[in-house]
Amino acid sequence: MSARSDDQMGLFSGETPALVAAAPVPDALLRLSQALPPGFRLGTSSWAFPGWAGQVWARDYPEAALAHHGLSAYAAHPLLRTVSIDRSYYAPLSPSQYQAYAKQVPADFRFVVKAPAELTAPVLRQASVRTGRRDNPRFLDPDVARRCLVEPVLEGLGASLGLVLLQVPPMPDAWVRDPLPFAERLETLLASLPPALPRALELRNPQLLCEPVFAALERTGSLYCFTVHPAAPSIDEQLARLPATLAASGPLVLRWNLRTGDSYEVAKARFAPFTHLQAEDRSNRPAIAAMCRRALAAGRPAYVIANNKAEGCAPQTLFRLAEEIVGS
Repeated sequence: MSARSDDQMGLFSGETPALVAAAPVPDALLRLSQALPPGFRLGTSSWAFPGWAGQVWARDYPEAALAHHGLSAYAAHPLLRTVSIDRSYYAPLSPSQYQAYAKQVPADFRFVVKAPAELTAPVLRQASVRTGRRDNPRFLDPDVARRCLVEPVLEGLGASLGLVLLQVPPMPDAWVRDPLPFAERLETLLASLPPALPRALELRNPQLLCEPVFAALERTGSLYCFTVHPAAPSIDEQLARLPATLAASGPLVLRWNLRTGDSYEVAKARFAPFTHLQAEDRSNRPAIAAMCRRALAAGRPAYVIANNKAEGCAPQTLFRLAEEIVGS
């Protein structure tokens, strides 16, 4: 898949923008952060958004400055204890690129790293004049995982790695009619990954939430990532389908991406520049908050990642969620 110019690309462009200062943290948010254990991590999908001025950044900064130096200010916020590196989905990163990120955060901060689409997408958006797409012969290939994910992530992030996210986009019909070949290929990949690489699988096709796939996760010590996405079943349905042992094993991993009926393009056009909550997701928020409260009561760690396109402003989504987790 071709790389795109996204919110995190500027870090390595050679520019030298001014350093970014963190916004003051209101006492109420500080108290919320103190009520959540260190391993219960809330974070956003990427970070270089000027619209977060006054909430994460001390003032307005250009996107290039945030891409270069915003991560340090982001990680200074007591409620933002993780972040998703999304640009790694569009093109693999080098160990030195990961190291540049790790140097900007404190020792107790953790990253979620999206695996490259070269590994997790069965179809890539390029190279076909007729369709604009082509089949991906390297889909779930252990050698691609080793070269493009495992080695650079472990070398570059080290102890700052929280987990790797294997986000599988909506699959073509040929893959979902019979889930067994997918489950077998998935298990081969997961079994090839070292235990030092925590990993979670995010699926969008309801047909793939099935016993062969769940068994592959359990046999390889891999996590399931709950997802809020128009193509996926509801959070409650995902939970009902999962075996109880898988649903309760390891950290809770959840990505709050996009509400039913939206597309990323439509949500971006409606919500940008992402300054405040604009459309609270009342259908998903109660289920997410309840799931987080259960994990907290059980003493489980968590990685909860929110996207700006979910409700209009990812930090505000998480601040409100923290209120609901702690206050109930």
